[in-house]
Amino acid sequence: MKPRDHNLMTTATVKLWGTPIGYVSMNADEQFARFEYDPDFAQFGIEPAPLKMPVRAGRIYQFQDLHPRSFHGLPGLIADSLPDKYGNRLIDVWLARTGRRAEQFNAVDRLCYTGRRGMGALEFEPAVGTETAKDKLIEIEELISLAAMAFTDRQALDTRFATGNEEQALLDILSVGTSAGGARAKAVIAFNPQTRQVRSGQLDLPSGFEHWLIKFDGVAFNGDWGVADPAGYGLLEYSYYLVAKACGIDMMESRLFSENGRHHFMTRRFDRDANGGKKFIQTFAALTHFDYYESGLYSYEQLFMTMRQLDIAKAGIEEQFRRVVFNLVGCNQDDHVKNFAFTMDRRGGWDVTPAYDLCHAQGSDFTRFHQLSINGKTSGFTLADLKHLARYAGLPNNREKRILEQTVDAFSGWEARAQELGIPQKLQERVLRTLRLSWN
Repeated sequence: MKPRDHNLMTTATVKLWGTPIGYVSMNADEQFARFEYDPDFAQFGIEPAPLKMPVRAGRIYQFQDLHPRSFHGLPGLIADSLPDKYGNRLIDVWLARTGRRAEQFNAVDRLCYTGRRGMGALEFEPAVGTETAKDKLIEIEELISLAAMAFTDRQALDTRFATGNEEQALLDILSVGTSAGGARAKAVIAFNPQTRQVRSGQLDLPSGFEHWLIKFDGVAFNGDWGVADPAGYGLLEYSYYLVAKACGIDMMESRLFSENGRHHFMTRRFDRDANGGKKFIQTFAALTHFDYYESGLYSYEQLFMTMRQLDIAKAGIEEQFRRVVFNLVGCNQDDHVKNFAFTMDRRGGWDVTPAYDLCHAQGSDFTRFHQLSINGKTSGFTLADLKHLARYAGLPNNREKRILEQTVDAFSGWEARAQELGIPQKLQERVLRTLRLSWN
């Protein structure tokens, strides 16, 4: 299944760290792509998809049982690289400008649009789409304005980009806004902490700049599961970052970028090293082919089972357990299968990534309960449930009690942090009503 031209088929080469690992193709009249490993890849002795697509020369993989809403006809290994809600809105703007309909641009086309710009280390050829953005300073305020149009007024956005002098603005937002996953408006940027200057995160880093991801605050209709984020959401996520650090949870350095009364949550990218090198990342969903739209169908027990299958060290197991307890105490009920991820090194060894998307989430139909169950429950957890999960994960006796005590202690100081940060009072009250500080 080598790359070939065919007017009814889209084919892409999939690369990892510059090496072709396989080929993915999709016929125009099919919903499900086919994937085949490159015959030479087996010699490297690593397994990027060990649970669902072990490296086998000559085997063609196709997964017709995966729901298109989550995997879009692709195997999990590469479905993680697709743009999500916000990125797809921006791509649709570009398609309209080039005279193409969105329904004519299939999942493999969108991988080729992502090209080398995706999160993680996978790259796709042939790359199609926009020209490379210029290496210049970018104004956050301008990106937010364009993001707001993408959510609320596509026609206005199309009209704005119809004029020649707005071409560079389109390149800027397409470059930084289409590769980051998730429903919320965000951008991958190069950020200089000393000068607070921002450049495109898709180019070689100038001196003093680092790879960061910024989530935009104050964008109308911005949020997950059809529910707009409340005012102060950037401040809220930052407050949860501070609590997570107090709990001993591993997270990338994060900060606030404030301008014009808005407070954008920023975090250093864990899929890039200090020199800009790419790290291979797979979500829990990608590795297991679990559908993140299926609320309550999967469990934290399955998360730890997957970690055993990946042979993750005891330190990683305990780190993950801390995150579970954080989600329960802090009422982060958006704990679905794409919000846990793992990284594989060049020798094929696996570990947990730093934690991400740790924030209060409760209230929409989707987040009425936790997405992952413990002991068959998605709510009403007890100490006995935590003890059950700790035993399942293989933690030492009573370790869950110490982790719970540390987490409750950290969240007991949340209100003081919220007051100091200036989180809106209504949002504070909403969070305080749902924190789980008492356990029996």
